[in-house]
Amino acid sequence: MLEICCGSYYDAMQAASGGAGRIELNCALHLGGLTPSLASLELVKEHCNVKVIAMVRPRGGGFCYSEEDFNVMLRECEHLVRHGADGIAFGCLREDASIDRERNARMISIIHSHGKEAVFHRAFDCTSNPYESIETLIELGADRLLTSGLKPKAVEGKALLGALQSSYGNSIEILAGSGINASNARTLMEETGIRQVHSSCKDWMTDPTTTSHGVTYGFAEPPHENCYDVVSETLVRKLLDSLGELGR
Repeated sequence: MLEICCGSYYDAMQAASGGAGRIELNCALHLGGLTPSLASLELVKEHCNVKVIAMVRPRGGGFCYSEEDFNVMLRECEHLVRHGADGIAFGCLREDASIDRERNARMISIIHSHGKEAVFHRAFDCTSNPYESIETLIELGADRLLTSGLKPKAVEGKALLGALQSSYGNSIEILAGSGINASNARTLMEETGIRQVHSSCKDWMTDPTTTSHGVTYGFAEPPHENCYDVVSETLVRKLLDSLGELGR
C-alpha cells in the first residue's frame, strides 16, 4: 500500500491519478499537517477513487493538547467520519510524552463507532518508549501506526521499524513514513518487512503574488520562497514503479 500525504483536493487528485491506493488528507502541510476542511474531504470523496484518512490536528506544535484543543478534535473527528472519511489520523500525548490513554481511547471510540480506521500518527515518534507506546495503542484498539522509527527520516529508523513490524505487525499495521521516495522505498520495505509506506511525493508550484512590496506570505526556503508545496503525479508514479511487484 502506497499512502500519499496530501494537503488539498488538488493534491488528492494528483495522488489518485498517479495510482496511490490511499491518501492522508490534511491542510497546512508546512505545519506538519492540520485538519482539512469538510469541503476538501467531500470533493475528494466525490472525485477520487482512493481511501481517505483525514487528519485531526487542531494546531501546529506538539501533541499535548488543552481541553479546548481536544474538544475541537472530538467535534472534528465526528464531522469528518460523518462526511465520508475512511479513517482518522490523530495522536494525543501527555506532558511526559507518554500516550494519553483516556483521550486516545475517546477518539478511537468515535472512529470505530462509525466503522472507520483509527490511525495513530507520528506523535508516536515523540514518545520516549516505543515498545510501551505501541503496546498501549494495541490495547486501545488502534488499527494502524504511522512512524519513522523515532528518527527524522524512516531510513534512519529502519532498525526500530523492523523490530516493531516483527514483534507487533500481527496486532497493528505499521506504516513507515518520512523521507520515503523512489530511491529508498523498496529497500526499506525489504529490510524491515513493512508492507505500507507513506510519502509526500512533493513538488513546488509558483504563486507570483506570494511576495510584493516587501510583504511576503512565503514559508519555503530559497529557491522556493515564492512557491507552495503540492503532490506530483509524476513522483507518485515513479515511486510506485520503483516498488514493482511490492506496489501491486
